Amino acid sequence: MNSGTTPLALYVHWPFCVSKCPYCDFNSHVRESVDQAAWRDAMLIDLAHEAAQLPGRRLGSIFFGGGTPSLMPPETVAAVIEAAERHWGFEPGIEVTLEANPSSVEAARFADLAAAGVNRVSLGLQALDDAALRFLGRAHGVDEGLAALDTAQSVFRRVSFDLIYARPDQDLAGWEVELRRAIGFGTEHLSLYQLTIEPGTRFATLFEKGELAAYDSDAGADLFEATRDITAAAGLPAYEISNHARPGAESRHNLTYWRYGDYAGIGPGAHGRRGGLATMRHKKPENWLGAVARNGHGLQVEDVLTPQERAVEALVMGLRLPEGVDVARVAKLADGEAPLDQLALARMRDQGLVTVVGDRLAVTNAGMPVLEAILRELVIA
Repeated sequence: MNSGTTPLALYVHWPFCVSKCPYCDFNSHVRESVDQAAWRDAMLIDLAHEAAQLPGRRLGSIFFGGGTPSLMPPETVAAVIEAAERHWGFEPGIEVTLEANPSSVEAARFADLAAAGVNRVSLGLQALDDAALRFLGRAHGVDEGLAALDTAQSVFRRVSFDLIYARPDQDLAGWEVELRRAIGFGTEHLSLYQLTIEPGTRFATLFEKGELAAYDSDAGADLFEATRDITAAAGLPAYEISNHARPGAESRHNLTYWRYGDYAGIGPGAHGRRGGLATMRHKKPENWLGAVARNGHGLQVEDVLTPQERAVEALVMGLRLPEGVDVARVAKLADGEAPLDQLALARMRDQGLVTVVGDRLAVTNAGMPVLEAILRELVIA
């Protein structure tokens, strides 16, 4: 699927949160205390196992995500980065991203994390309205969040933050004001997501109780279109359905996912893709820790993907990008023809929802608001 010269990505999942997570019902990752030395050693063992499975590669990006990775000890972050370089070697200008909540406690650690080797931070601001932040279950307020953003911009070379729109009672004019304010902070990258009601989340529970209404689809489409227009005019065009960046400031790590490259995943619950295998680590922290002690890795699942599954994954991920996918590459993954419904493809092309230029298939601006519907009809799973 990838040649040995293709840069590899590493995802490091830190499972622990400092409080109950508002987005999911899996809260066994909340801990009063953590044996940091034991966890650091286990992370390095898990990393060494993945490196042995992917020899001769070089890393293009590292991403620290999960619960509250900005509360990882900087010594652990540095140890993982140093071990990753020792095992694989780094591409020039490697991107090392860490997710962080915009709290004063975490912002106080930013300088130490930068010294440990992190050069990009992704902040979960989520809204620039205190009432909206309370609805979203966030512990920070706007002032605290913006103070953390200011600290991040003074410490890290690259900064991104995310916002959630299509919130209950949010109208187009209000979102445009909020978005323009966000752009005014001068970051190179924004992740802008429509609020969705996913099974197992607090929002799904509220929806089932009748305490939260689904956002009107037509109004949501208007917000989506305005988002793309405003960011493009400000020099941060969409390079993925929900991600916007100045040219050259795109997330290299996430592009590896969307372009269906190999990535190693370590830590509890981490997923990976390597050489046609789908990997998943044990999700519960203690189960992962025990597996590392027994087996020298935290793997729970290591499944061989069929050619059809690989081709479908490449399509579903790649069509999120305006650049689209190389159909010839997808066909090669499928060991035959790309799993595309040709009648649906012709119809969508006539409707202006997709374009086909040579071997390149892409979803148009008109098609992006209905991407999920396009994928359901177009891709033969």
